[in-house]
Amino acid sequence: MSLFIKMALLQTLLASTLLCRAQQPAPSLPVPASIYLKLDSAEAIFLQNNFLLLAQKYTVDAAKALVIQAKLYPNPNFNFATTIYNQDSKKIFPSPFSSNGEAISGISQLIILAGKRNKQVQLAQANVHLNEYQFFDLIRTLKYTLRTDFFNIYYLQQSAKAYDAEIKALSQIADAFELQRDQKYIAEKEVLRIKALLYSFQSEYNDLQNQINDIESELRQVLQIKPYNYIIPVPDSEAIRNLNPLKYQLATLLDTAYTHRTDLLIAKENTNINQLNYKYQQALAVPDVVANISYDQQGSYVHNLSMAGFAIDLPFFNRNQGNIKAAKHGIDAAASTQKSVAASVEESVFRALQKALDQDKLFKAIDPKFSLDFDRLMKEVLINYQKRNISILEFLDFYDSFKQNVLQLNSIQFNRVSAFEDINFFTANNFFN
Repeated sequence: MSLFIKMALLQTLLASTLLCRAQQPAPSLPVPASIYLKLDSAEAIFLQNNFLLLAQKYTVDAAKALVIQAKLYPNPNFNFATTIYNQDSKKIFPSPFSSNGEAISGISQLIILAGKRNKQVQLAQANVHLNEYQFFDLIRTLKYTLRTDFFNIYYLQQSAKAYDAEIKALSQIADAFELQRDQKYIAEKEVLRIKALLYSFQSEYNDLQNQINDIESELRQVLQIKPYNYIIPVPDSEAIRNLNPLKYQLATLLDTAYTHRTDLLIAKENTNINQLNYKYQQALAVPDVVANISYDQQGSYVHNLSMAGFAIDLPFFNRNQGNIKAAKHGIDAAASTQKSVAASVEESVFRALQKALDQDKLFKAIDPKFSLDFDRLMKEVLINYQKRNISILEFLDFYDSFKQNVLQLNSIQFNRVSAFEDINFFTANNFFN
């Protein structure tokens, strides 16, 4: 085969390969699978799957293992030495049991004084409690995110449905008006006004979908659900409608918060840890004793010498003064932080209840029939405009009012539910489900 033929075959093969690649469809995202999810099911999935909770649980287990370590006593120390070279017998490493051999051995044990071991155990146990409180605080925070995102997605999706319905209606009007414009039955400027409104709705709808997708992404991360799943919340509408901010007294909410708020428990435990550390640093000022027993075969004034003794540091210079002073300041800092957290508890619970009362009052002031009447009127306006019974300005004004009405109603409902979720979060208890 000639070189020319080989080159021609190679060019043909390359061209066919490029053509096949060009004909392949462009890569796209997988079609999302819709997951209809109730709130209790979402919380169950969260508690089972969330990796942050799993990591924090391992941290608690690690802290518990350190309690075991703190309870252990120091190991005894054994030492042994023998002759390397005996100049008299000219032997390397002579047997220590021979007449010219030498062996020195000893065993020692560190004796911890001033209760240092018990104080270390108490510190380790307090750190276990601290890690447990941090675990429950993580649950509280992530559950608040989950529940808030759940309701936020639901009400935004309701707004998106209204946008979608109106965009479809406007698209039909725009298509019909274009035909009428071509037949000179309608002015060009009216078609442009309708299209401008349509494009405005489409742009706002796209922004709304992006907002929903962002919150969906956050919720999927909390639940550890695959990215190609689209969550459709299914709330209990009856339970939401019956929410009542006056169901519990402020005193009850505050008592629960003081008892269960994990950030307050963390602040209290930090104060306790600093107090335990202060006592431990004081104990470190007391030196420990090393008791020892030794044996010397023939290197002393008598053969086979056995001795017992002890060793202790003399605390002339270092009495742990700096660490003790730092620990004392640590107590003051932790106590101040605890007071700050305690002060914020009352204010946050009061503000959450106040917000729930305001949002509930606003929600109940709306006529339940208002939304249905507005939807019905919107359809009539659309029909009347198509029949040319109303002007384009009236039609555009009503459409804008309809859009604002849908957004405001869904925003009011979400803000009301969110206010009740704030009460749950700030009291660390599910008063309102």
